[in-house]
Amino acid sequence: MSLSSEQLKKWCEFILKSRKIQNKIVVLCEGASPKIQGRESPQAYRAMEQMPDANFYKACIPAWWRQNRPEFFNCGDRKDVIDTYFTLLTLHEQDSTNSYLDCDRLFAMIDLDLHLQAIENYVFTDTEAIFCNLYEKSQVQKQNVAQHRIWITGLIHKEAYFLTPELQSLFDDYPNSPIYQENLVSLTNIYSDMADGISSDGDLQLNLKRAFDRINHCSGLNCTQLDLDKFQDSWKHQFQNTTDATQKHELILALLTIKKAKDYWKQIKPPGDWSGDEKNFREQLSLEIGRFYSQQSSDVKSHIPFFFKALHESVLTKHLN
Repeated sequence: MSLSSEQLKKWCEFILKSRKIQNKIVVLCEGASPKIQGRESPQAYRAMEQMPDANFYKACIPAWWRQNRPEFFNCGDRKDVIDTYFTLLTLHEQDSTNSYLDCDRLFAMIDLDLHLQAIENYVFTDTEAIFCNLYEKSQVQKQNVAQHRIWITGLIHKEAYFLTPELQSLFDDYPNSPIYQENLVSLTNIYSDMADGISSDGDLQLNLKRAFDRINHCSGLNCTQLDLDKFQDSWKHQFQNTTDATQKHELILALLTIKKAKDYWKQIKPPGDWSGDEKNFREQLSLEIGRFYSQQSSDVKSHIPFFFKALHESVLTKHLN
């Protein structure tokens, strides 16, 4: 549901004229757009700044970053985000007097997906090229970050970051115990369910080579025959039988790099005595997860907070020097 040319122009003009972006880093991210919401008024645009997607990213900003924090804008789907990025640059160049934007401080964060998205007039030709340059073996390649204005998540969709292994203790200690299929959340059980869904995943089947190329560094996985059934069996065998914690972690990240987690995240529900909205419960839980990540900004395995650390170093630190 991409924005039309007219909608895109109006949305970009709203951002450019927003006084709050003056001297700020601006991060465009995926999330509900005015078209998707069915409203295109200034009030609807402002409401987009409070959507769950942007709020999660805000929560991931490193805890030590207290001043001049980035401003976020939800811009629709992945194509909308990319189109918004380039349209902002074009409109600013055409009339900088009506713009509060500093183009050197404009960035975008898009979700990794199974499908390829081409990008015109950019140093990287498509989303997979960005991924391959930014990540190696599920870790950010620090030496390459300065090349990127459009970042891509290292796991497939942001929901994968709600289910990473290090979050088990957060689920265990959360005041209102999250429930998955009528039991307390066990990430191991969720990974097993995700693995069981591999062989019937039509989207994965259509993009199998690209998916396997992302994870062919994982030892013991059958990624050479482009056969989902054999891959599923090899993943489950390795996961169930390995006693090596590092290998198990690698297997989980491989799964979260190619298997979409959103449907499994949506099965996490509040406890029976929770009186509020189920969706709101998950949104609050995602913010707590974001705050967890905000403490991990020096770790190349923590992709999103490391992204913000890189922004701070490349933009604000350089500016101060």
